[in-house]
Amino acid sequence: MGDEVKLYGARGSPFSDRVNVALKLKGVEYKYYEEDLKNKSGSLLKYNPIHKKVPAFVHNEKPLAESLVILEYIDETWNTHPILPQHPYERAQARFWSRFIDDKVVPTAWKAFWVKEEQKKALEEATEYLEFLEKELKGKYFGGESIGMVDIAGNFIAQWIPAIQELVGVEILTEEKFPKLCKWSHDFATHPVIKEASPSKEELIALFKPRLNPAN
Repeated sequence: MGDEVKLYGARGSPFSDRVNVALKLKGVEYKYYEEDLKNKSGSLLKYNPIHKKVPAFVHNEKPLAESLVILEYIDETWNTHPILPQHPYERAQARFWSRFIDDKVVPTAWKAFWVKEEQKKALEEATEYLEFLEKELKGKYFGGESIGMVDIAGNFIAQWIPAIQELVGVEILTEEKFPKLCKWSHDFATHPVIKEASPSKEELIALFKPRLNPAN
């Protein structure tokens, strides 16, 4: 019996995009279902009843939620293009930095973009967090010469931040402050698999443009 793999996601979500990227990197066949987050499908609510959010990943009718958990499962299930290092210490570090991006970078950058009353503090914090990542980036990618777990977790930094900062005029990721991260961001976003799996900068700008108009 073959594998049946399904992914319930949303084009504007960096979290479901991570799963798209991992599956494409590994060459896994899967069915993708685009969710309307204002009108979630019965399938999404069935497969992710706790969070009721994308992504919901289903392998042979066994569902998983939370993008970082799903990435680890995909890496352990399909051994082409490993996305986690083999060495236990390096694996632990990859988990640490991936979680750091989710816990620190994503929420503060989001506030800096969209929450005017918290913008100054959030901008300072986001800058501080990106400085840690700038120091941590040693090679072409966080995963060395090939895209790994931290790179995929960092998709929000590489693709969402450049698009949204252009749209709203709040600068977080600049070449002046973060030359290594900006080079990494470009290399990641222009990788053939990423270009195929992820929304373009123009698409992201179009997706987030309605947020600028409070009537929408």
